[in-house]
Amino acid sequence: MLKHEDTPCTAGETADSGCFLSVVIPVYNEEENLDILHGRIVSALEPLNIKYEIIYVDDGSTDASGAKLQEIVGRDNNTVAIQFRRNFGQTAAMSAGIDHANGEVIVFVDADLQNDPADIPRLLDKLNEGYDVVSGWRRDRQDNWLLRKAPSFVANRIISRSVGVPLRDYGCTLKAYRREFLQSIRLYGQMHRFIPAFARSVGASVTEVAVNHFPRVHGKSHYGLGRTFRVILDLFTVMFLNRFSGNPIYLFGGAGLVLIGLSFVSGVVMVVQKALSGVSLIQTPLLLLSSMLFILGFFSILMGLNAELLIRTYHESQGKPTYIIRRTFKREQ
Repeated sequence: MLKHEDTPCTAGETADSGCFLSVVIPVYNEEENLDILHGRIVSALEPLNIKYEIIYVDDGSTDASGAKLQEIVGRDNNTVAIQFRRNFGQTAAMSAGIDHANGEVIVFVDADLQNDPADIPRLLDKLNEGYDVVSGWRRDRQDNWLLRKAPSFVANRIISRSVGVPLRDYGCTLKAYRREFLQSIRLYGQMHRFIPAFARSVGASVTEVAVNHFPRVHGKSHYGLGRTFRVILDLFTVMFLNRFSGNPIYLFGGAGLVLIGLSFVSGVVMVVQKALSGVSLIQTPLLLLSSMLFILGFFSILMGLNAELLIRTYHESQGKPTYIIRRTFKREQ
């Protein structure tokens, strides 16, 4: 179980010193929201009597967000701000927050005031029930139905079925994680929304709780309808990493064997047509089809072998194990 401490932790304190909670907030052009957001986070955390830190990651804002964060850090020693040289995207901002977080638990919150920091204690309570990941579900989402809610509903259904982690709201930033499950995950591109799926792949127990959601008051949304299509493309990467990252030959080699099998079937049909109907081999497309299928199957198997070599290089060059240990039991001497 998670253990609460009586005093807050200073930003930058190591995990060994007992820091319990790190709240990570990606920021991009949210200057009007930051003071309000910070006040809400502090109001939500102080009654808990836990050691915490608040980490803002300024993702290359072009407004006064950086200056506002300096003000906040200057008056709150539980807060730290990280500023990127340019806009690298929300995934990079969240990854930087993970790298600099010291808490046993890491909670992500959006800076647009649409997430409610008052929900953080509920996420922590759910973790205390034994879960490793608690995802927020914006049950009463305050967004445009056509441009945001409908595409999100479709994307969430597809993602849940594809990755085997049934969540109703992958896009909600408000989520809580036990630190141990984030340390083994490296994020690239726009993969932040798939962190629960990555965590499940290394043994995390995942659940979902309904959270508040408010309409945006200040600033403007940084996402459009086009994001839905990028999410679907990212899904292919996630499916591959979750299912075949340890044995890609099963994917490419399996496809190759199927293609070679179809090539053999085409060849048999071609020979039967020649024997029974006298159809000339140069008059049927089956000869060309059989040849093409065989070549594609052969190269697919070669791609699988090449991917196997890359996977081995990936693990061995980093000293990265192919397993994750939950705990070790040893009889005391």
